[in-house]
Formats: sequence, C-alpha cells, structure tokens
Amino acid sequence: MHQELVRLRQMLNRSPALPDGFSDKAQPAWKPPFAAGSRACRAVLQATSGHAPPRAIMAQAAVTYEGDLLGELAAVGLASYTGGEADWHMRDLGKALDGCTSLASGSGTSLPMKDLPRPVLGDGIDGAVARQARGRLNGYPYALNVMLVRSGDTIISIVHTGLSKVDSRRTQQLARSFLK
Repeated sequence: MHQELVRLRQMLNRSPALPDGFSDKAQPAWKPPFAAGSRACRAVLQATSGHAPPRAIMAQAAVTYEGDLLGELAAVGLASYTGGEADWHMRDLGKALDGCTSLASGSGTSLPMKDLPRPVLGDGIDGAVARQARGRLNGYPYALNVMLVRSGDTIISIVHTGLSKVDSRRTQQLARSFLK
C-alpha cells in the first residue's frame, strides 16, 4: 500500500509532460468552487479532489496544476485498486458522469453538462469517458471538462477548467501525461 502511494505521488509530482502552458509545480488537490448539483456529480468531482470511491482502494493522490489561460486549472486524481475493482469503479463513475446533467445551479450559476466525443488516448487504456459543462459560475463565464480514464488497476480523474473555454484536445493531452 505504501509503495503504491509513493508511485502515485511520483506520477503527479515528477514533472509530468504536461501540455504547453501548464506549470509543472503541483498544487494541493482541487476543491470545486460550487456545490455539486446532484449525488452523481458529487461522486465524479470527489474522485478528482482526492476522495475516490473507497472500496478496495490501495492508494490515491490528487493535485492541481495551473495553466496559462485565464482561470485555467487542471485537477488530477489518481486512484489505484486491488482485485480488478478499478473496472467496477470505472463503470460506476461512468454511470455517475452520465447521470450528471448539471454540475450546479443557483443565483448566477448554471453549468449544464453535455457529452464530449470519446477520448482518443492511445494504447494502455481500458476505458475512458468525458463530458463538459459550459455556462456561468456566479455570473462569470465558466467552462469545465471532466475525463475519467482507466488504465489497468488505476483510475485517472481529470477536471480541466477555464473562465471562458477549455479545449477537449488539451484535456486529452493532460490525460496522456499520466498514462506512463
């Protein structure tokens, strides 16, 4: 268990090959700037914030990287599971992501979710899903991509945010940074 935690932390802190414009200095785990709109949305966002589903978990770690676009952040959560449980959790998180129709709503906040094309990440991927939210957060333009990727016994959860737009190709590049 300890060795697996060390492995995950090294993946996050060893200066991964992040896309151009991202700082390679890892910051503390991301905390959403809004209350999740539903239980399904909360489950997905918690995985990225370092609170992955606990059943059969060996280790987990989460960090945030700052990008150079206005308000751009990349939150990355890694969770490693025993006994093939990563497959079960990936299916469960994928269903939660499908069931997340709006990340948040309220006064000046509207973040409806829609599908993104299936991520194309290359070899070593056992499953990937992605969705995006575009709208307003406290009256300001806000965009957020969510991507979940399973590679073997590890689930990679990514939230990529910005104040007006985030590019899904850039989100996929972020995911590739942690597939080694």
